[in-house]
Amino acid sequence: MLRTEGLTKRFGGIVATDHVDFELDSDELCSLIGPNGAGKTTFFNLLTGALEPTEGTITFQGEDITDASPQETASLGIHRSFQITNIFPLSTVVENVRIAAQAHSSKSLHLWRNYNAYDEFHEEAHRILERVGLDDRAHDRADSLSHGAKRKLEVGIAMAADPDVLLLDEPNAGVSSESVGEIIDLIEEVSEDHAVLLVEHNMDIVMQVSDRIVVLNQGSVIADDEPEAVRNDPNVQEAYLGGYEEGDLDSDADSASGEGVA
Repeated sequence: MLRTEGLTKRFGGIVATDHVDFELDSDELCSLIGPNGAGKTTFFNLLTGALEPTEGTITFQGEDITDASPQETASLGIHRSFQITNIFPLSTVVENVRIAAQAHSSKSLHLWRNYNAYDEFHEEAHRILERVGLDDRAHDRADSLSHGAKRKLEVGIAMAADPDVLLLDEPNAGVSSESVGEIIDLIEEVSEDHAVLLVEHNMDIVMQVSDRIVVLNQGSVIADDEPEAVRNDPNVQEAYLGGYEEGDLDSDADSASGEGVA
């Protein structure tokens, strides 16, 4: 479904992404991990059109989207959630999702028509909120939500466009360890009918939810395999996992790898 060939991004003399060959299938949840500066965020930005590659190609459902803008990639069905929550804080929870659903439909807001006339978008918004576990907060202001609930809302907003591919950028960032189970449930729910590419530092989450894990180091792919094989790969152990043991519920792998947010 989504493929890159030789994807490279240079910033002056720095190679952030180095000839990355990657493929995501339509029914797959793939996690992208790696140490600080590995190129994960750059790779996400290339896939969504936020950055132009220096070399290589990106194709989506057989169509070359290498030079597509963020708006064009979104319209084709690739949507992204961010490390920092990106919501309308003064609007209600349901309105955040309703606006997103309407913005991506053929029935954009008409200047002279009351938005309440678009009942179908409110119904769709409530369906999405139920899926992400926020329907009971539908009429609360978005800024009243906890950080973890805001992350759920952001995923709901991304789902409102009915994308084919969801790029989830650290959905567990800033979420308390008590809420890790909710994030796992959310990721698994989303992956039931979306292809998902996940960047996440909590290795318990990565190991539990992933069909496949791709490991970047210094811009290059050093491993691409099932979770258990990646866990036991000596190159991955040296570059990133270090002393990781299953059950470590730290929000990231900083203690093992010096990981930041790149």
